[in-house]
Formats: sequence, structure tokens, C-alpha cells
Amino acid sequence: MDFDLTDEQRLLKDSVERLIADRYEFEARKKILAAPEGWSREIWAQYAELGLLGLPFEERHGGFGGGPVETMIVMEAFGRGLVLEPYLATVVLGGGLLRAGGNEEQQAAILPQIASGKLLLAFAHVERQSRYDLFDVATTAKRSGTGWVLDGAKSVVLHGDVADQLLVTARLSGNRRDRDGIGLFLVDAKAAGIGRRGYPTQDGLRAAEVTLSGVTIGSDAVLGEPGRALPVLEQVVDWAIAALCAESVGLMASMQELTVEYLKTRKQFGVTIGSFQALQHRAVDMLVSVEQARSMALFATMMAADRDPAERARATSAAKVQIGRSGKHVSEEAIQLHGGIGMTMEYKVGHYAKRQTMIDLVFGTADDHLARLARLGGLFGSRAAAA
Repeated sequence: MDFDLTDEQRLLKDSVERLIADRYEFEARKKILAAPEGWSREIWAQYAELGLLGLPFEERHGGFGGGPVETMIVMEAFGRGLVLEPYLATVVLGGGLLRAGGNEEQQAAILPQIASGKLLLAFAHVERQSRYDLFDVATTAKRSGTGWVLDGAKSVVLHGDVADQLLVTARLSGNRRDRDGIGLFLVDAKAAGIGRRGYPTQDGLRAAEVTLSGVTIGSDAVLGEPGRALPVLEQVVDWAIAALCAESVGLMASMQELTVEYLKTRKQFGVTIGSFQALQHRAVDMLVSVEQARSMALFATMMAADRDPAERARATSAAKVQIGRSGKHVSEEAIQLHGGIGMTMEYKVGHYAKRQTMIDLVFGTADDHLARLARLGGLFGSRAAAA
């Protein structure tokens, strides 16, 4: 695998990092966080101007034809800045579901609007009983003439309170935990029968509880083949996990750098605490954890486009395990080495730790993915057995 960035990718990296440095200084972030929506539409428009909102889409849909590497570059920079805008919800998840499951007409109608910053999406899939199983769906979709009627409830819908349209999973047939019989529907968030209750999450982002009561939609609102949506869902969630791993690397790298800088300036007994060898060793251990996470995030990124779902799942699960373990270690060390200031709302490192904790919970914890990896036969799976 070639891990060197192209000239275009380096230019993208420089542009995104410069934008985040300019607009996401920590005090400026506090003001954005305090805004009614909890994020900035002005900065969202800048993302559109820079081409970030259309980055993964084909040029004919207003995008730039980027791939997982370009998404990784953006997400790592967003991690460093503790970005609050709904990029994961709208571009990675929403846009990804349309790219993987939508027909040409649906893509042509919606993807250009995402790329221009005019449309926000949210993926409504979690239910109270489902935990991290994408196939555990109790929300129902029943035929009504040429269309469908949706009934059910979704929880922790990322940025679901501001989305213009929701991508909703619903069961057409079978039992609640059957892998077949699941459909994916594009629903107007303001349609009759939809209720939304928004709230802030622990990391400063937003989510919503969504209820669907007799929501009527047309036949053109179905993405892909009705009842066969699960492979698309799993593919796009694997893409999202790779993106989250990249964001996590940005978080961890920033925590490690902040901690080293603090050790160089904080004094006790008349000397900087960074002169104590025990603390130097702990700082080095943090760096090792960051680099382990970076390696696995790169691996997940390179495997995100793999057409073999089992190989892709192994890579993303292995990366999620390492990200979870490294993230916990780096977060704990950063807070402990900072002392009491690391726990305050006025200091940045605690906010990084909160976001890192939330990333571990999205789409399955490190422990859940370790179990998934074991069920798949380990990282090398059938190849190891064949050898």
C-alpha cells in the first residue's frame, strides 16, 4: 500500500487545516457551541465553498470525486479542531447511503444540494432495543397504494434535529432481528406524523429522538431494492467507522501535543514537571498509542473501498478496537498529567476526551468490535485458515 499523499491531497490537507486553525480557535468554538443550533451555518457555507461537502461525490453530482483518503484528511483535521458541524451525518452517512443505495435520479436530485450546503441529512437507524445491530429494526414500513406508511421510533439520530431529510430504516417483512426484509427510506423531516426532540450530546454535538406515526411517503422515497438494504447499510457504516477513526487520530494527536507542551511549562518544586523521567515515559507511551491508532486508521481507510464485505468488516473492526483502546489511554493520561485543569470546561483537553469517549460508543465500542472480529475469524480470517 502507498501511504504517500498526492499533490492534490496535500493541498487539500493544507487548506482544511488552515480553515480550521482560522475558524476553530477554542474561544471561537465556545461561541459556536453556545449558538441555538450548536454549530455554524456560516462555517458550513465555507465548507461548501472549499468543496468539502461534495468531496466524496462524482463531478456530475457537483462533487470532486474524492475517496476514503480525502475523507480521512478532512476528518483528522476536524478532530483537531473539535468541529461541531454535521459533516459525518450529512456527507459521510447521508451522502454515502445515497451513493451506495440511491438510483441515478435520487443522486442527481440530492447530492448536488448536499455539495452546495443547501441540504442536511441524518441517518435514523438506532432503536432503543437495537444497541449496535443494524439489522435489529422494529420500525415498520407497510404498503399503501403505490407508496408506504412508516411507524416507529428512532433514537440518538445524529444532528436529526436540524436535518432537512431523514434516511430511515424500517422493516418490510420478517421478525425484528432478521437480516432480510429491511428497507431504507428518504423522508422529509417536516412530513406529517414525524416528531423530533433535539438535545446536546456529551461531546457538544447534537442528536434527536424521532417518532414516526403514520408517515406517508411515495414509492420514489425507497433507496435501493425494498427489503434488501442491509448490505448497503453495513457498507456505509464501515465507511463512517473509517472516518471516525481518522477524526479520533486528530483528537489523540492534539491531546498528546497539548500534554507535552504542558509538561514543558508547568513547574513544581522549582522545575518543569517535564524534567521528571517518569512523566517523560508516560508522554512517550501516549505517542506510541497515537501512532498505533494512526496506523490502524490508515489501514481502515485503505480497506474502506474493498468490495469484499468480510475483509472490509475485519479491517474496520480491528481499527475500531485499536482506536478505542488508544483513545482511552491517551485521554486518561492527558487528563491525569494536566491535573485538575484537565477536567475543567475552560480547558481544551477535557473536550477532546469527551469527544473521544463518544466516538468509542458510535457504531460499537472497542469490546463490541473485538467480539465482531472474533466472529469473523480474526483480522486475516479465511486467508489465515487457507495458509
